[in-house]
Amino acid sequence: MASRMFQSLVIQSPKRNGRAQGGWEGFFPYYAGFPVSFAQSLLSSAKLPDKAVVLDPWNGSGTTTYVSSLLGLSSQGLDLNPVMVIVAKARLLPPTEADSIRPLGLEIVRAAANDSDQLDPADPLNDWFSPKSARYIRAIEASLHHHLVGGLGVNVVATNFDNLSGLAATNYVALFSVCRDLTSAFQSSNPTWVKRAKPGDVKVRVSNRRFAETFISKLEGMAAALVADRALRHRGQEVPEIKNADSTTTRLRPHSVDIILTSPPYCTRIDYTAATRVELALLHPRLSASSDLGAHMIGTTRVPKRDIEISPTWGNRCRTFLNAVRRHPSKASGGYYYVTHLDYFDKMSRSLGTLSKAIREGGAAILVVQDSFYKDVHNDLPSIVADMAEAQGLQLVRRENFQISRSMAGINRRTRIYRQRASAVEAVLCFHKPR
Repeated sequence: MASRMFQSLVIQSPKRNGRAQGGWEGFFPYYAGFPVSFAQSLLSSAKLPDKAVVLDPWNGSGTTTYVSSLLGLSSQGLDLNPVMVIVAKARLLPPTEADSIRPLGLEIVRAAANDSDQLDPADPLNDWFSPKSARYIRAIEASLHHHLVGGLGVNVVATNFDNLSGLAATNYVALFSVCRDLTSAFQSSNPTWVKRAKPGDVKVRVSNRRFAETFISKLEGMAAALVADRALRHRGQEVPEIKNADSTTTRLRPHSVDIILTSPPYCTRIDYTAATRVELALLHPRLSASSDLGAHMIGTTRVPKRDIEISPTWGNRCRTFLNAVRRHPSKASGGYYYVTHLDYFDKMSRSLGTLSKAIREGGAAILVVQDSFYKDVHNDLPSIVADMAEAQGLQLVRRENFQISRSMAGINRRTRIYRQRASAVEAVLCFHKPR
């Protein structure tokens, strides 16, 4: 894509719509980087060549891959969180599969009723549910896995979510949804945080019959919405490739991508795994026992178990910000907070290096990046990311700023000690890879 074409890109506000979505999209209310309308107008106006490939390395709930499929574009989506891989795959289920959803759900419920296995006392479902309820929910999940995950989706270590079918993903999303509804009392005002039950808290009790009926009802609603969504009927034949992968270590084929459209994790110390604690608890038996998802996330709240040095490729703005964090008089600024910020920028820089190599010469990268504050220190993340990307061979040719009146920082009232306003700037950064 020639540099002059960037001026013709239609860039709407990437602000997420707080209103509840309906229809098929209403079953995927996960925290997303930008709305469908933003991705659709941008990709439609990008004048991409035939057989162009779109990549989202932080695919999340799958907005980029979903829109790409509507437009008939080849696309790839990566995400480190297996929950989001499942959500993104379910979102792509074709309407022709709708008639199979309810019968499969009924068979899953029937088989679960005959499950006599005892629940492991260490099963994380016990964090929210009474022992009897947790045991039945685990039986439903085990039956789902048994009926819908074949040999391609299983290895000796854990489930291979890359090969999970759309029908299996859809059933998992229905199970996620039922459990999220039942544990709503443990969801905080922060949309990226789900609490665990504390000693003395009343855990969720639900009869087997009621849970099964709610699960089937959820599946019936999904099937009806899938058939009713007219946009899905005109979807192209290209099937997006969704992978469970880490942007900092994954191997992408060099010069294989025409355009990247993504929103990197914010530098606001959001624990993205905490947002999906209930879903990860449901997947617990399918995950590798040696994996430490939280520690590998960009923006983790965990202290890294490695030494990190500031790289010259991070740029002067990043170095200045880190020094301000390290010297801040507030508690733990020079230790914990400084080190976790180092971890964020190290992972972000390494990811951008990998992505730059994957873009074809003449290709593009569109990144939606939001600024933030550490206490009273401005973190101009869009400019820092631009510096990092340019150090990796990408050229910034267009930037559009959008004022966001309510940011994640505004949820925490303690931030008002340092700042009176919780607004933020969400920047759409357009990079070109020179030939």
